[in-house]
Amino acid sequence: MTTPDQTTDFSFVKGGPFYRLLGKCHLTDADLERRRRRMIVLALLAWLPLLVLSALGGRAWSGGVAVPFLLDVESHIRFLIVVPLLLAAELDVHRRLAVTVRQFVERDLIPESERERFHAAIASAGRWSQSTVAEILLLVFTYVVGVGVIWLGHTALPTATWYADPDGKHLQLTTAGLWFAFVSLPAFHFLVWRWYYRLALWVRFLWQVSRIRLGLIPTHPDRAGGLGFLSGSTSAFTLLVIAHGALLAGLIANRILHTGASLLDFKFEIAGLTAFVLCAVLAPLFLFTPQLVRARRTGNREYGILAQRYVREFDAKWLRGGAAADEPLLGSADVQSLADMGNSFEVVKTMSIVPVRKAALLHLAFAALAPIAPLALTMMSLEELLRRLSGIFF
Repeated sequence: MTTPDQTTDFSFVKGGPFYRLLGKCHLTDADLERRRRRMIVLALLAWLPLLVLSALGGRAWSGGVAVPFLLDVESHIRFLIVVPLLLAAELDVHRRLAVTVRQFVERDLIPESERERFHAAIASAGRWSQSTVAEILLLVFTYVVGVGVIWLGHTALPTATWYADPDGKHLQLTTAGLWFAFVSLPAFHFLVWRWYYRLALWVRFLWQVSRIRLGLIPTHPDRAGGLGFLSGSTSAFTLLVIAHGALLAGLIANRILHTGASLLDFKFEIAGLTAFVLCAVLAPLFLFTPQLVRARRTGNREYGILAQRYVREFDAKWLRGGAAADEPLLGSADVQSLADMGNSFEVVKTMSIVPVRKAALLHLAFAALAPIAPLALTMMSLEELLRRLSGIFF
């Protein structure tokens, strides 16, 4: 039988060859501590050689290229901000999702007969998170798709930069560009794809749990049958969402700075990113919608019957002469019970069929857009912005 203590072992963040490598390098431990150390070391491993090699090649500041290294905003954001955020998010997700999983048992949502099935889902997530084969495939995918297709085909700047010179349809990589293309960029893409793999494991776990007949209570005050805590779990992914917003902000900033683009040219990309992160984090919770629909339908029927019985007895007692002549109406518990019955029935009627609160959606949307917001200054001067703001408030 699964106990609440056993669910604390849940984690799809720990495990795998990369996690073990970090452990051997004393950059992590069994509880994913030493977060600051691995953030600094891995960020500098990706960024510092690029600075040194581009400086040695004369392309750190100028060198006659359109985009010298120190003016490549996208690279600085990618390696000095996004990489640390991707690593920092691990500890938040590890801790908060363990609490989320434990609540399924602590709230008695898992029937006794289904505890072993629930425990099997936890164990399966752990095995997949430790898969060596999965990380090898991610590494291959990183080089073939992340570098070979996405970077070379879509995100590499089509002009002379610190990392390459355009040669027709191809790029001639500099020494710094070789480190960038074969070490820094693959390391970055590996961290990103590794997070998508983890999200897939989380979706798979939630799907397995959603197949269990949960003990939902339609009158639960969270108005989600007792699953309201799932909405709060989405905050665990806040740093991951911010990292995606920062990544897009870096790409847009580079285009604005070096190709003369405008922020409005990227309105579809911004909308697409926001929709993507919202779907990635919130959509898995919709797996519980069928059970919530069923619980609300059943609750409406059962509490409707109970309410009908109560109001009939109340009507017969107080309006049809059923009450004793000396029984006072004022202060009677029957009236308060009638109000309580109405409140309970109202909770059932307004029960949500998705365990997602509006606050969680707005929180994630703000996290995605916050890194992009400063780019609005490229559309007007800071002086103009302050003048308009002062006009609003004063």
